[in-house]
Amino acid sequence: MAWNKQGGPWGGGGGGQGPWGSGGPGRPGGGGGGMQPPDLEETLRRAQEKVKRLLPGGPGGAKGIVLILIAVFAIWLGSGFYRVQPEQQGVELLFGQYVQQTQPGLNYWMPSPIGTVYTPNVTRVNTIQIGYRGEGGGSRANRDVPTESLMLTGDQNVVDIDFDIQWQIKDAANFLFNIRDPEGTVKIAAESALREVVGQASLETVLTTGRQKVESDTQALLQKILDDYGAGILITQTKLQVADPPQEVIDAFNDVQRAKQDQERAVNEANAYKNDILPRAKGEAEKRVAAAKAYKEQVIKEAEGEAARFLSVYETYQTAKDVTTRRLFLERMQEVLRRSNKIIIDKGAEGGQGVVPYLPLNELQKKSGGSQ
Repeated sequence: MAWNKQGGPWGGGGGGQGPWGSGGPGRPGGGGGGMQPPDLEETLRRAQEKVKRLLPGGPGGAKGIVLILIAVFAIWLGSGFYRVQPEQQGVELLFGQYVQQTQPGLNYWMPSPIGTVYTPNVTRVNTIQIGYRGEGGGSRANRDVPTESLMLTGDQNVVDIDFDIQWQIKDAANFLFNIRDPEGTVKIAAESALREVVGQASLETVLTTGRQKVESDTQALLQKILDDYGAGILITQTKLQVADPPQEVIDAFNDVQRAKQDQERAVNEANAYKNDILPRAKGEAEKRVAAAKAYKEQVIKEAEGEAARFLSVYETYQTAKDVTTRRLFLERMQEVLRRSNKIIIDKGAEGGQGVVPYLPLNELQKKSGGSQ
């Protein structure tokens, strides 16, 4: 701090004087007895003299200049150290030409302007919106972009689609040097791939059952396009946010959908009735088939039994014809007469005393049978 002749700082003695004295042109207090401003040239000259005294060999020494140059060169070489973070990938260039890629960690490369190092983030997931601009989530409150969202399906219908593309860097060198506008390139290629996939599907497929197929096919086609470009980009996910008919025809489309739902309900009811009646009909049919097979077996067995009995009788008849003939006659007559209402009286009893002229044997027989 500079002191004036009176022993006080900046003009001393108090009295509210400023740093340049108590007065001067344009300052209150008048008078010119204060301290004058510092001389800049004198200050620079003293600084130069101090620097010269620090140089070895005295002022103007060549050795000092060499040491300064060596120090500057060492600092320049030391600036070639650089660090690649875990989420980054290093790309080294020599005189503007790509040389190699480096992994995360501390690395060294020739400093600028001889060498150049780029460290793009290869883990950050970037999102591109097609058909809308906004926060996402499938809400139509977002700003719609009809030039991107309206697409023609394979059955000559128009569908309004909002689509998200998520991507990240796969190869840093290709990403930096093979494409000029990465985000614009991905957006144009994604829109082209999406239109191609939608153009090969029907409207109903895009709106209902084929949403996942549209996403997977678009991702595969877009990845192939970017690989052909050598873009060094990996498509991590494609998400179909909204797929609706255009606003002008959405009411008619909803009517069609309700009609289809009624149709599906009627078909489901018919299927339910079919599932109820068919098992019962099949069970009844199997029951009748089983009964017919049982009857068939019964008839066959009875026929076989009758045939066997006939053969046995025939063999017995061959052995004793008279006895067999008489036995067959008696058995047959017994069977016939058991069901007959006629009364047969032996001729030897005619005119005898044991037979009355009229005897109601039929009635007696019926009464006898009823009582039994």
